[in-house]
Amino acid sequence: MGGTAIVILLALILVALVVLIVILLRRRGGASARPAPAPAVPRDPFAAEDEVGGDPRTLKAGDMVEYLGTRYFVRGSVRLKEGGFTWSEHLLDADTIEGTKVWISVEEDPDLEVVWWTEHEIGDLSPSAKTIVLDGVEYRRDEHGTADYTSEGTTGVGVQGRVEYVDYEGPRGRYLSFEQYGGGQWEAGLGERVPTGALTIYPGGG
Repeated sequence: MGGTAIVILLALILVALVVLIVILLRRRGGASARPAPAPAVPRDPFAAEDEVGGDPRTLKAGDMVEYLGTRYFVRGSVRLKEGGFTWSEHLLDADTIEGTKVWISVEEDPDLEVVWWTEHEIGDLSPSAKTIVLDGVEYRRDEHGTADYTSEGTTGVGVQGRVEYVDYEGPRGRYLSFEQYGGGQWEAGLGERVPTGALTIYPGGG
């Protein structure tokens, strides 16, 4: 009787070992059959899509922008092109009693740069000077060119045409720019670079 029990026990152990081996082989075979995970695609850690408030490159008439606690409606956009380089300027109307109007420019060269512009009385300022001192800030001439443009919505300029521009750069993200649409009068604007993620964009309908 004792010998029979031992034989039965050994048989059960043998069966258990066989079952365990089969299970391990199946698991190994299943793991090897699974495709290897695809390698991560290299990406720019400063890409605009990581901005919580939206991508300024998609701005268009009908959108709404919130900046420094004030909301603005995008009235219209000017799309500019010079050679292979393109950028956009958008007219914003504040959602306040005063309805202050400002401009915002969006360009990539190569990093995304967003600048907040306010109109400035040109007075006796001339875009021909190499440096201009305004309100104690010195601006140095940076770029001068002529671009083709098309406009959308309300912008105050024609549907399409050419614009001459002269850009000056100051310290700590400050800018001074002159624009002349269709050979008309020069207009001046003061700009300040918008920090990444400082805008919140609410897409409009359509």
